[in-house]
Amino acid sequence: MEAIIRSETAQVVGVADPGEAAAREAQKLAPGCARVDSLDALLELGLDGLVIATPSAFHAEQSIQALERGVAVFCQKPLGRSQEENQRVVDAARAADRLLGVDLSYRFTSGMRLLRERVQAGVLGHIYAANLVFHNAYGPDKAWFYDPKLAGGGCVMDLGIHLVDLVLWVLGFPEVRRVSSQLFAQGRPLSRPTDAVEDYAAAQLELAPGTAVQLACSWKLSAGCDAVIEASFYGTQGGAAFRNVNGSFYDFTAEVFRGTSRERLAEPPDAWGGRAAVDWVSRLAQGARFDPESERLVEVATTLDRIYG
Repeated sequence: MEAIIRSETAQVVGVADPGEAAAREAQKLAPGCARVDSLDALLELGLDGLVIATPSAFHAEQSIQALERGVAVFCQKPLGRSQEENQRVVDAARAADRLLGVDLSYRFTSGMRLLRERVQAGVLGHIYAANLVFHNAYGPDKAWFYDPKLAGGGCVMDLGIHLVDLVLWVLGFPEVRRVSSQLFAQGRPLSRPTDAVEDYAAAQLELAPGTAVQLACSWKLSAGCDAVIEASFYGTQGGAAFRNVNGSFYDFTAEVFRGTSRERLAEPPDAWGGRAAVDWVSRLAQGARFDPESERLVEVATTLDRIYG
């Protein structure tokens, strides 16, 4: 919200939050905006766009409700808890011809964008392997994250979604041929994700034309630091890596490799946190309507479904 306000691209006219403290903080950022008590009341304000940051179980229905009223949507990830929910929202956006955005924020770090440019330009040759991890020494601080029905899953839905999105986005959304995975809850194999949420997951993907991808993510992992976040790509002409610095959730480097040499593409500081929202609101202000690239959200969700089995 702060990033959108600072962009001076849109006016915040209303907020709705059941938490008194959160609502007060929002109104401090946007003095004079209306505080209302429901989504219906927000939509009555005559919005151009709506930002949704509610528990995951509500994302799809709230997005569809807004889109059917002709309001563009920017939603916290995940857009839906399944491929089916994602597809319904994308279909609603297409039918209403309204812009749809999701906060897949790591796409907007300087390091990942520069790394993707190198991959897309063929600098690394044919990418035949990738390794992505997101380990978090902590877990979410809201109880609904641990409810399979409300969250739709555990660390895969919360963190793994970024890894799946990044590898497919960097490589141009190739076909996902095969998926295998192992999910754990407190160190024990989780046979049915509907029984509990996973706090550790490992997955292997085979992408066309044969690229091998390894993914791992976790909550509350004893990793010796706050977080371990990395996306590495290996090709016939070189490699590249995006890595967090000293366990940080916010500071990253990006490098390309050739043999034992390396070239630094990006390093801190990089104020990337609100860029996804600002990109959405800027396109909205320029009159953007439905973007067919939204269909990629369904491809990411389909892969998550396959990880969950």
